[in-house]
Amino acid sequence: MSHVRAVPLSRRMQPRDPHEAHRVATPLELFFDLVFVVAIASAAAQWHHGLAEGHLDDLVRFVMAFFAIWWAWMNYTWFASSYDCDDVPYRLLTFAIMVGSLMLAAGIPDLFDDGQSGLVVAGYALMRFAMVAMWLRAARGHAEGRPTALTYAVGISAVQALWIARLLLEGVAVLMLSFFALVVLELLVPVVAERRGFTPFHPHHIAERYALLTLIVLGEVVLAAVQAVQGALGTGARTGLLTLVVGGLLIVFSMWWLYFKREHAGLFEGSIGSIFLTGYGHYLVFASVAATGAGLAAAVDLVQGEAHTSSRVVGLALAGAVAVYVWCLTAMHSLAGAPVAERRVGVAVGVVALVVAAAGPPVGVTVLAIGLVLAAAVAHHVWTDRENSPSPSGVG
Repeated sequence: MSHVRAVPLSRRMQPRDPHEAHRVATPLELFFDLVFVVAIASAAAQWHHGLAEGHLDDLVRFVMAFFAIWWAWMNYTWFASSYDCDDVPYRLLTFAIMVGSLMLAAGIPDLFDDGQSGLVVAGYALMRFAMVAMWLRAARGHAEGRPTALTYAVGISAVQALWIARLLLEGVAVLMLSFFALVVLELLVPVVAERRGFTPFHPHHIAERYALLTLIVLGEVVLAAVQAVQGALGTGARTGLLTLVVGGLLIVFSMWWLYFKREHAGLFEGSIGSIFLTGYGHYLVFASVAATGAGLAAAVDLVQGEAHTSSRVVGLALAGAVAVYVWCLTAMHSLAGAPVAERRVGVAVGVVALVVAAAGPPVGVTVLAIGLVLAAAVAHHVWTDRENSPSPSGVG
């Protein structure tokens, strides 16, 4: 007879053991990620359309929308690593955050059109106030961590009130300045709160959670690219598609390889500076992966003759996303003790990708060239790893 797992109606929210053996992502966390990817896909789709139409200012809106998605995801992820009690209220609050992410996803088109969206703010508010409820439960159940939990609850509430008040503002310059000012305040809340006591997160669990979202976003890139190619084939477009498809696959496969070539858990076990740098730095990793998918889809539009921009613009957008991704990984791997040669290769890959795109060849050639550059970086890693690894007994 199969075992039925009973979910408690309510239990005291106690901290999890940060050294728990075999700690892995729960089914609820995996479900949470899948729902959030809907919002990521919505933001990437809007940047794809903006890029294809030559509306380069949409990149700023993509950055803005992606911050809201990533910040809500990250806050929940770190909290769950420390305080996941898996009772009914915890699950319901998690579902509330998921609903908020879907509301945000639905409002992203309005955000790109007008620079403001009440639905995005409402969805974000639902996610943030649900996190306030989470932290208040932690404060009640964990006396030792109460100062930190209450600081989070107060900080999140105060900043969220400012986000709501921002709806009253008008003017592009004012909206932009207020947005980035509030982003700084959001980023400061954990910095201030953790000074009152470090939350007991699980380093290996956090590393797995970041890796899983990277995988899911890479999957969304593949889906977006395949859908774009299907559309191109449906209209009979063929010229340039083969090089674009081959290059796109090389890019995605190489991005996966480069991310997982080194364990990241150690970066969440070091100094507080390393932890914050790695945790916050993943914003650029996730956003650049999503932007890569948008760039590939816009490249297909260009091959179809449906884009109203140039090969150079689309190529630079794609190369820029790839360069940011590689440089961020290079910085993180440097923190993990990567050799100098590996760091130089990482820097060079981004530079070469940008140089190729700036030359302005046909977009299919650009995509293929970037894919080959990334594949060369993977080959370098495999070769140097083989050279530096001790030979098995009796071999070599």
